[in-house]
Amino acid sequence: MNSSRNKPSQAVSKGQTEADSGLDASHRDRKTGGGMLRKLKSRRSNTDKWPVVTEDELRALGRDISPDQVLGLRDVTEDYLCRPEDNIYNIDFTRFKIRDLETGTVLFEIAKPPNSGHMEKDESGDVDASAGRFVRYQFTPAFLKLRTVGATVEFTVGDQPINSFRMIERHYFQGRLLKNFDFDFGFCIPNSRNTCEHIYEFPQLPDDLICQMVEHPYETKSDSFYFVDNKLIMHNKADYAYNGGL
Repeated sequence: MNSSRNKPSQAVSKGQTEADSGLDASHRDRKTGGGMLRKLKSRRSNTDKWPVVTEDELRALGRDISPDQVLGLRDVTEDYLCRPEDNIYNIDFTRFKIRDLETGTVLFEIAKPPNSGHMEKDESGDVDASAGRFVRYQFTPAFLKLRTVGATVEFTVGDQPINSFRMIERHYFQGRLLKNFDFDFGFCIPNSRNTCEHIYEFPQLPDDLICQMVEHPYETKSDSFYFVDNKLIMHNKADYAYNGGL
C-alpha cells in the first residue's frame, strides 16, 4: 500500500472508481458531489508464470514498461522506473487511510495539504526525485496478524480522461516476495476527484517470519506501479517497520 506525498455527471459501473461529479464553475474546477465509496479487490494472479526480468532490463525499455513486465520482477527495485514528468495525466493522490476491516479501526491516515504541489528540493537546490514518491510506515507487530485491511485513496486527475488506470503493488522482505496486489481503478473522467477503497487480503505468515519482520525494521519494502493504458506512468516506493510500541 502506498500513498503519494509528492463533463456532465455520469454513473460509474462496477469495477470503476467513484468519480464525484457536479456542475462546472469553470473547465478546471474539480467535479465534486456525493456517492458511495467504491471498493476494489485485487486481481488473482500467479506471479510465478511471468518470465523473470531484472530492474536493469526494465530500465533499458524506457517509457514502454507494461504490467506484465513488472510482474516478472523478483526483488524490490533500487530506484524508480519512471520520472515524475511521465505522469502526463496529472494524477495526484490527496488522501490516504488504512483501516482494519474486521474492527473498523483506523491504523493510518494522511492528507495532502492544499496547494502543496511544488517539488521539494535538496540541500544543493536540485529537485528531489523521490519527493512525493516515498513513504515510511511504522506499525505495531499486531499489524502482521491482520487478515483484511482497507486502504482508502482519494485522487484527482487532470484534463485528460483516463480509460484504464491500474496499480500493481509488490511487497518484499529481505528480497523475498510476500504478496502481489493488482487493482483496476477503471475509467476516470477529466478534472474529477475520485475515491476508492482497496481491499488487501493478507496471507497468513509463519510465526518465525513475523518475528524476523519485527526484528528487522524497514527491511520490508514495496513497489507501487501505476499504469494508464498498460504504460507505466508513476512509481512509488515504501518501507515498513512493525516494532511500534516495543
